[in-house]
Amino acid sequence: MANIKSAKKRVLIAEKNRLRNVSFKTSIKTAVKKVLELAKSDDKDALNKALSKAYQLCDKAVSKGILHKNTAARKKSRLTLAVNKLANK
Repeated sequence: MANIKSAKKRVLIAEKNRLRNVSFKTSIKTAVKKVLELAKSDDKDALNKALSKAYQLCDKAVSKGILHKNTAARKKSRLTLAVNKLANK
């Protein structure tokens, strides 16, 4: 543990940020799984809403600095390809 007061504070803030980032990334993964489950079903309206929510979470993560913009773009692209592949079966 650090000895300087400001360093101690940075350690606490870094841990708080890490937990927030992990939580946000987990919510993105959950949204992606939900979209993939809905892609197997016939409910197109629910699928579009879930896909929109997943896109929104990715974009919000970029704006908060949790994900890099290319990472979010890759996730959205792969999700769209997977949905199209499952929907065409």
